[in-house]
Amino acid sequence: MVSQRLRLEVLQALQVKYGDLYQQDNVVLSGTHTHCGPGGYFQYTLFMITSGYMKAAIEPLVNGIVKSIDIAHNNMKPGRIYRNRGELDDSSLNRSPHSYLNNPEEERRRYKWNTDKQVLVLKFTDQDGDGIGMISWFAVHAVSMNYTNRMVSSDNMGYASYLLEQDKNPGGLPGQGSFVAGFSSSNLGDVTPNTRGPYCVNTGLPCDYLNSSCPIGGTKMCQAFGPGEDMFESTRIIGHNVYLKAKELYANAVEEVTGFIHHAHQWVNMTDVTVQINETHTASTCKPALGHSFAAGTIDGGGDLNFTQGAVEGDPFWDGIRDALLGQPSNQTKECHHPKPILLSTGEMNWPLPWHPQIVDVQMITIGSVAVVAVPGEMTTMSGRRLREAVKEELESEGTLKDMEVVIAGLSNVYTHYITTYEEYQVQRYEGASTIYGPHTLSAYLQKYRGLARAIAQDRVSELPAGPQPPFFTENLFNFVPLALFDRKPENMSFGDVLEEVYPVYRQPERAQSLNILEPGFLIFVSCNHKNIQTETKVTSKSRLSCCRFHWLKGSNWQSNATVEWQIPPTALAGSYRIKHFGHYKELKGLQPVITPYEGSSDVFTVTASFYYE
Repeated sequence: MVSQRLRLEVLQALQVKYGDLYQQDNVVLSGTHTHCGPGGYFQYTLFMITSGYMKAAIEPLVNGIVKSIDIAHNNMKPGRIYRNRGELDDSSLNRSPHSYLNNPEEERRRYKWNTDKQVLVLKFTDQDGDGIGMISWFAVHAVSMNYTNRMVSSDNMGYASYLLEQDKNPGGLPGQGSFVAGFSSSNLGDVTPNTRGPYCVNTGLPCDYLNSSCPIGGTKMCQAFGPGEDMFESTRIIGHNVYLKAKELYANAVEEVTGFIHHAHQWVNMTDVTVQINETHTASTCKPALGHSFAAGTIDGGGDLNFTQGAVEGDPFWDGIRDALLGQPSNQTKECHHPKPILLSTGEMNWPLPWHPQIVDVQMITIGSVAVVAVPGEMTTMSGRRLREAVKEELESEGTLKDMEVVIAGLSNVYTHYITTYEEYQVQRYEGASTIYGPHTLSAYLQKYRGLARAIAQDRVSELPAGPQPPFFTENLFNFVPLALFDRKPENMSFGDVLEEVYPVYRQPERAQSLNILEPGFLIFVSCNHKNIQTETKVTSKSRLSCCRFHWLKGSNWQSNATVEWQIPPTALAGSYRIKHFGHYKELKGLQPVITPYEGSSDVFTVTASFYYE
């Protein structure tokens, strides 16, 4: 997800380079929501407790985003945009169907599925019709790689992007071709890619429907898997499905997007938004708080403690520990969040810094007949449907904008956990317990985004108040992750030396079996603690291998190994290859730590269609 700190630092860098050309109004930063990315780029206490604030983590993210904008800016040229929409089945499942069923029956009857199956593609071409890129939106969590994974991975959406870019940039290395394929998140809050659904892994029996727990082992034993036999295969299958649908929609996109570009943005204090419930009653959002079911996790990864989803009463044991360590929630916050039993009253916790954001971005960009609604959190299926409908109604209300296609760009600009409907909130599963601004959160967002859409429709965006500026903290940022110490290597060896070599020959797999791992290979290097690397860990090959996995093993006596594992795809060119690994090791010279670069190289190996030679 995108953190507020990351967004603010990117906006500062853009201000220095471009002045007022790119700013908060017309720049949207949206995360694909892989659960296997590096942390360390948040400025609020709750997130710093889990992953810290690390300058070495946030700088590459800021630099990479700004570099991407630089490339786009420098390559800007006239072109055309086309839109297309279709449905993708067998790639998503509602992970909180009990909550979804609490929505009004009349509303649910309007939809065939309890998740959104639509895929929206924007196709970008130059004026000659040659494709230069695309963006696709589909609502599914990027959790095909499950919580046991310890490697950085872009998950199913990253794999879909990889496949389409390889298709459009034949022979090019990932990320280096001219065609850019973006796969974005949408209203994925209650949507899992683990399509076999949840069951008790210790008994094979179904989980409890409401609580997603097992008689023996609780929530930890209730897990969702599939569609593959392991997380790697599941990632490939879901990513491949998304890729195929996007490729089809891209190829058949003929409806041109024309018209003007509009953008509207406000900062909103989400802890104090008054919403109109009916003609006579109003309600308000709340100071942030997380409920007991937040600690239960989901069927994609349960919590380690004895919390369960669907809790509408507190637990005296955990509440007592919370009161002793962090303080008791105020009666006002308890009443505001009802029926959520509060586990962490984060809006009332400000040491050493606030635990959750209060000021958030609400933002919308319209490109002709397409409206991109940037949402600072994870909307559930029905929440997203209500927001799309409300925005479409407002945009078309003046008659100047017609046939608008509205898409939710989730996890944008600042992270505020989940956004359920009022009815789903009452059930207090994980998503409801993680709706931090209370039961009227969605109503507040509907009100704010309606205001943005109305301003665009009436051409009165300049009259929108900017709202209160978010904080940018410079003191009391902290990090519990220990610093890396020094690196050592085995005697009579050097950093980058190969401990286990490649085979001389590997067979190219059959094209018809492109999703199977047919010819794996691996080699092991003497390596370093990867927190000591000054630029980036790199593994390169002369040409293209697929599904490369880089395992860093921190051993005893400050020694480390790095294993490079790969699968050769059917598209790999026959020929000779060599794999290189680059890094930096830290040693003590005198009393000063010294960082030194190194590289290692495998022997040359051959990829061939057959082991037999004539």
